[in-house]
Amino acid sequence: MPKSAHAIDYAALSDLELARRVAGRDAGAARFLLTRHNQRLFRAAWSILLDRAEAEEAVQDGYVKAFAALPGFRGEAQLSTWLTRIVVNEALERRRRAARRRRQLDSQGVSFIESYREALMRGSESSPGPEQAVMRTELARVIEAAIARLPEVFRPAFVLREIEGLSVAETAAALGLAEATVRTRIHRARLRLQADLAPEMEGVRAATAQFAGLDCQALTERVLAKLGIG
Repeated sequence: MPKSAHAIDYAALSDLELARRVAGRDAGAARFLLTRHNQRLFRAAWSILLDRAEAEEAVQDGYVKAFAALPGFRGEAQLSTWLTRIVVNEALERRRRAARRRRQLDSQGVSFIESYREALMRGSESSPGPEQAVMRTELARVIEAAIARLPEVFRPAFVLREIEGLSVAETAAALGLAEATVRTRIHRARLRLQADLAPEMEGVRAATAQFAGLDCQALTERVLAKLGIG
């Protein structure tokens, strides 16, 4: 009698086996992979785009590209690093496209209005819950704002290393940088944040850019629906 999906311990699977199961359209494996990586990938995208709605879209589109490429995953890199790199590339491309649109608008003398984006950003926070309550605390706002003020050249490296806990090597692989460059950027980001935040730095990992609970679940279901995985 075949083993039921509910009896599989997905957390115990190797990256390669998990990738194979997802590529084989195992719904349980897909849901496990999405839930495990949603927050890290969201934070990576947000660190580049500084827009919650855009970051969610980047993660969703990144997942679609990653799932299409999973049959070719050979485990040379950790699955988490491989996914992060795909989402980082997606976010960077979105930022480039946005910059091109801004240049086109500027060249035509058209002022760009951002109010509709604010409405989209509020959309994922419309249902109150524990995660939303945390994000609304003063500490979370102060810390997220301080990280958003970091120069964009420093921000992704800092978020992946200091908030998501990736190693320097993993961060370098995800961003396509040399490890020495990552170390330098993180060091400079720390100095800027220490000057800006000082006592609040202790809570940075727990308080910044939360993406869990209902937000995480909703993104998981949207990706699974887009991929046609039940």
